[in-house]
Amino acid sequence: MLQFLMSVIHPFAKKDERGASAVEYGLLVAGIAALVVGAVFLLGDTVTGSFNETQACIESGSTTTC
Repeated sequence: MLQFLMSVIHPFAKKDERGASAVEYGLLVAGIAALVVGAVFLLGDTVTGSFNETQACIESGSTTTC
C-alpha cells in the first residue's frame, strides 16, 4: 500500500527548484524597492529643503555662504 502511494505521489514530489531562484530575486528586488520608497518618504522634506536653500543662494547671487 505504501509503495502504491509513493508511486502516485512521486511525479508531483520532484525536487525541481529551477524557479526558486527567480522567486528569491523577485523578493529581493521588491524588498529593495520598498526600502527606496521608504527612504524617499522619510528624507523627502529634508532634501527638498536643501534644494530650496541652494536655489535661493544661487538666485540671490551671494558670493558668501548662505
